[in-house]
Amino acid sequence: MKKISLTIAGICTAVLVIISCSKSDTVVTNTTTTTTAIEQAFGTNINLNSLANYANQSKPNYIVKDNTGTNAISNAKATVGRVLFYDKNLSVDNTISCASCHKQALAFGDTAIASKGVVGGFTARHSMRLVNARYSVERKFFWDERAATLEQQTTKPIQDHAEMGFSGLSGRPTITSLLTKLQGIKYYNELFKFAYGDTIVSETRLQECMSQFVRSIQSFDSKYDAGRAQVNTDTDNFPNFSAQENTGKQLFLTNPNFDNNGSRLGGGLGCNKCHNAPEFDIDPNSKNNGIIGTIANTGIDVTVTKAPTLRDLVNSAGVENGPLMHTGNLATLQNVIGHYGAINAAPGNTNLDSRLVINGQGQRLNLTAQDVTSVVAFLKTLSGTNIYTDSKWSNPFK
Repeated sequence: MKKISLTIAGICTAVLVIISCSKSDTVVTNTTTTTTAIEQAFGTNINLNSLANYANQSKPNYIVKDNTGTNAISNAKATVGRVLFYDKNLSVDNTISCASCHKQALAFGDTAIASKGVVGGFTARHSMRLVNARYSVERKFFWDERAATLEQQTTKPIQDHAEMGFSGLSGRPTITSLLTKLQGIKYYNELFKFAYGDTIVSETRLQECMSQFVRSIQSFDSKYDAGRAQVNTDTDNFPNFSAQENTGKQLFLTNPNFDNNGSRLGGGLGCNKCHNAPEFDIDPNSKNNGIIGTIANTGIDVTVTKAPTLRDLVNSAGVENGPLMHTGNLATLQNVIGHYGAINAAPGNTNLDSRLVINGQGQRLNLTAQDVTSVVAFLKTLSGTNIYTDSKWSNPFK
């Protein structure tokens, strides 16, 4: 019997899979980490022996912008990131997760103007949709670009006093306490052992895993993508578009002609100057967009220069995925287009984007009802369906 046991052990070692004496314990390939706690916490939602595809998702060949840098997505670390993204243990009172403010059903945005934080706190700005965060030239994050990378961004809400609370202020613990807390949770022991070979939980690892998960959230199954695949450039008429949608696309892509007073004489609306097709990401040189209010209705905010992609502004039914702009003060796409139709160059706005100013005057696009409805029709073609239902981006705790 001893000889047989040694032979089996040798075979198991060779394939790097060890079978424990306990029937409830399993061990995954290339590691000795058991998955008992993972099974108890997530059931079949996470299977380390059959990981979801985060690392090798397909994308159209015309999508070329990418802010990944050196933190390439791996299935293992993005899986850890998924758990972290949905885990309310990342807040001081165990009530808030990243997903509380960034909901899959809303293209990872929120319907609330200000998202709820811990102990009566609220976000200072409207929660930004996270779809296609990877596919942009802009590498900075938050509305005011205070995070130089997505990696840095991921742990700042955790350390925000109002959002997730590990601020070190007013008697609250710091992120060091969170790391200790997570280190004591068995499913994190198993997940980090699987992804890194040991159970150490660090802020750098949180950043690495969560940013990989967020970068994996992509949407390229829209009506726009189906049309773009059939033509050579964005300016070509898309064969699957209605006449109104093609008109809206041309208005979006084409620059306007202005008189000396900033009043549009003809041409398009110039949206593409800041929201570049086909990713529809924000130009990294963009400045304030003319909205200087705050959610708190106190003071002004002219620092806002970052914006999410324009993809998945609406859901599959054509309804907006929550209010728009950093203040959440514009409820509809019609409102947004109307805002850009008549820019107010307010005296206190020292950071207004120069592309919205003509000879010192805020632009006047002289929009017609047809202009507005056509551009809205086009913007709605930028939304897909998979992002709202794909299980690899869903809550693993359910």
